[in-house]
Amino acid sequence: MIQTFNWRYHANQTTPNYYDKMSILTILFLLLIFSAAEAQRRPSNITLGSSLTPSSNSSWPSPSGLYAFGFFPQRVNSYALGIFLRYKTVVWTANRDSNPTVPDDVVSLLLSPEGRLVLRRRQGQDINLISLSATIALASMHDNGNFVLYDSNSRIIWQSFDHPTDTLLPGQRLPPGKEIFSSVSETDYGRGIFRMKMQNDGNLVQYPINTPDSSPNSYYSSFTDRAGSNINNSLNLDSDGRLYLLNGSLPLKNICDGGFPTQGYINLMRLDVEGIFRIYSLSR
Repeated sequence: MIQTFNWRYHANQTTPNYYDKMSILTILFLLLIFSAAEAQRRPSNITLGSSLTPSSNSSWPSPSGLYAFGFFPQRVNSYALGIFLRYKTVVWTANRDSNPTVPDDVVSLLLSPEGRLVLRRRQGQDINLISLSATIALASMHDNGNFVLYDSNSRIIWQSFDHPTDTLLPGQRLPPGKEIFSSVSETDYGRGIFRMKMQNDGNLVQYPINTPDSSPNSYYSSFTDRAGSNINNSLNLDSDGRLYLLNGSLPLKNICDGGFPTQGYINLMRLDVEGIFRIYSLSR
C-alpha cells in the first residue's frame, strides 16, 4: 500500500528546510554543552559512610574527574592522602605538618556515620584525618580543586583552599600570616626545607625553614612591606597563571603576568623542592 501525505499550508507557515534543521541541531548541541558545564560546576557529594582503601587506589573525584581526593604513593611502598590531578600531580597533602605517611595498619579512609573523617585501622582507635569541633554532614570534591566539608546546615566548616601545602590553584589565595612549604622530594610529600610566607607587614618573602622572619634570612622578597595597620596583602593566582598581590581588593603588584593558555590546560603555582616557586601549565 502506498500512502500519500498532503501538506496544508497557512499564510504563517513555511516549509521545513536545511537551515531549520541546523538550528534545531545547534540548539540541542548547546543544551548538551550547558548541561555538561552545569554538571561540572556542581560538586561531587560524598555522603556519610563513604570510604576509600589504599590498596585499590580508590578516590573521590570531582564532577569532571580533573581532581580527586584519595590515596597516592608516598616514598616507597607507602601512601599519603590528599588532592591530585587526574594524572597524579599532587596539589594538596593531608597531615603535612606532622607526618603525611599513612600508617601501615590503616585499612580505609572513612567519612563515618558520626560525622568524622578518619583513618580506620585493623586494630586500635581511629585516627582523625582532619580534627574539627563541628560534625561533618557532607563532603565535596569541587572542580576547582577545593575539598570541602559541610555541616548539616550546608555551611562550610573546613576547606583545603584555606590550608595550602606547597601549591596554589587558580582562584586560591595566600592570606596574611599564612605560608606554604616545599616538599622533601619529588616522591616524599612531607614538609621540606623552604617556605614562602605572606607576612602581616605586606611583604611576600621566602626563607629556609627554622629561621626567623627577618631580612638577613630571606632569599626572595616582593618588597611590598609598609608600616600601618590597614595592610591586608594576599597572594593570588588567576586561571591564566597570573600571580599577583592584592591589598584587600586593590591590585598591588604582578609577580607573574600570566597570559598562559587556559583551554585544555590548568595553570598552577608550586614551591618546588629546591625552594624556587614556579608556574606550571599542565594539560587537563
